[in-house]
Amino acid sequence: MGREVMVATPHHLASMAAARILIEGGNAVDAAIAANAVLTVVYPHNCSLGGDAFWLIYHSSTGKLRGLNGSGRSPYSATREFFKDQGMSQIPLRGILPVTVPGVVDSWCTMLEEYGSRELREVLRPAIHYAREGFPVGEKLSRWIKYAAPVLSACPTSKKIFLRGGRASELGEILVQRDLARTLDKLAKGGREVFYEGDISESIVKFCRQNGGLLSEQDFTDHKSDWIEPIGASYRGYGVYEFPPNSQGVAALLGLNIVEGFDLAPLGHLSAQSIHLMVEAKKLAFADRDRYVSDPERSDIPVEELISKSYGRKRRRKIDLCKAMGRPSPGNPFGGDTVYLATLDKDGNAVSLIQSIYFDFGCGMVAGDTGILLQNRGAYFSLSDDHVNRLEPHKRTLHTLAPAMMFENDELRMVFGTMGGDGQPQTHLQLVTNIVDFGMNIQEAIEAPRWLHGRVEIGELEQVLNLEEGIRPAVVRELRRKGHRVRVLERWNEKFGHAQAIFIHPSSKVLMGGADPRGDGVAVGW
Repeated sequence: MGREVMVATPHHLASMAAARILIEGGNAVDAAIAANAVLTVVYPHNCSLGGDAFWLIYHSSTGKLRGLNGSGRSPYSATREFFKDQGMSQIPLRGILPVTVPGVVDSWCTMLEEYGSRELREVLRPAIHYAREGFPVGEKLSRWIKYAAPVLSACPTSKKIFLRGGRASELGEILVQRDLARTLDKLAKGGREVFYEGDISESIVKFCRQNGGLLSEQDFTDHKSDWIEPIGASYRGYGVYEFPPNSQGVAALLGLNIVEGFDLAPLGHLSAQSIHLMVEAKKLAFADRDRYVSDPERSDIPVEELISKSYGRKRRRKIDLCKAMGRPSPGNPFGGDTVYLATLDKDGNAVSLIQSIYFDFGCGMVAGDTGILLQNRGAYFSLSDDHVNRLEPHKRTLHTLAPAMMFENDELRMVFGTMGGDGQPQTHLQLVTNIVDFGMNIQEAIEAPRWLHGRVEIGELEQVLNLEEGIRPAVVRELRRKGHRVRVLERWNEKFGHAQAIFIHPSSKVLMGGADPRGDGVAVGW
């Protein structure tokens, strides 16, 4: 707890980097970029300079909440015909073909220019240090490198960094990334231009061409982040705000609207009935997400209708209190891996930032001597001509990234989010209900056992209800009786996401930070 500033990230070195910036007089944006940059070094399985970022920023002096879409687009040469001519019915999950333009660096520079108080070279200094001098490998990173070894070993530049001597770094060994340090140093000195119109983009494009990829110089020079208006809905008097499409944040708001019609508190936290109702709400929200959400520049997305109270009531009527539904159809609303971090500075400015390369280690390929892991976000596109999220040149795909904030009587109450792909809206739903309906403090809300409906591994059936150990056996039995296909996973399983949050006490204004023990994070404040 603290009274002036607070940061919460999924790795302690990132939290300390953000705290150092705040100690030196920087603001929430400066601290968020410093933390994110460190995470691209120490959490390479979850984020990279080659990934995307979505931002929500609350500017206290104006009382305004804004969003910045830092997601990249597909290459101009990426067409459905190209993949079909290769005999493919879907875009490969790994390798060079699902690579899209990296968006995170432009988002840093755009946000820093608009709201920052420090130079890029200052906020990148901690990341450069950890890349050049190395950092101790934690148990989770070591395990992820071992898990991804077949993918990483297929690319010589990835193998050189992460599988030195043919093996993964063990707990406590030092991982040095000198190529990445040089790239970060170039970025610190040359800014956005060196990444999108200079040496770095030239190296990435050259690597892609040598390996049969589709990115070109024009894809980089034409990229820009976009300022957007966040979307919101009320939940029992609180205002919850999410990121609009191409993000899946709409699914979290629709889920809350559906659940609001049930009185959860008397049912009990993690009771069979409360879990059942929220899982059924998730199913309905995801059916609509998959039907309607894509790049808003290419599709007419009925956002206001989807997050309206009337549509929530309409979808709520589909829920059977005693029986799990199968795969629901979308309604008619008309008439990867990822890191999340939160920062709040002494002036009350707050940042909710999420960044990703989609799968663990992205596409699995480090771009030449840049040290940058490229994302595989393009694998989320469909090759079906009639799909709303169909692949088209220079298009943003449906994104799982979803930062969030919650307000009470127009005052900022909570900054929150999580990594975890399709699990993000589900965890948002659980965090909000844990706080609002069940009266938990922020750390209790984060640590509470979770449920996750859907796949936790590539290729799994979507209808599995995963429950974390700590949920009572009687509840597991009752959910199975209702028709849910239940699987119990061990406590603190990373597949339930790494949530971070900052909560502002309504009367004392004390800042309460929470970090997820499922990750390596820590909340720091004073």
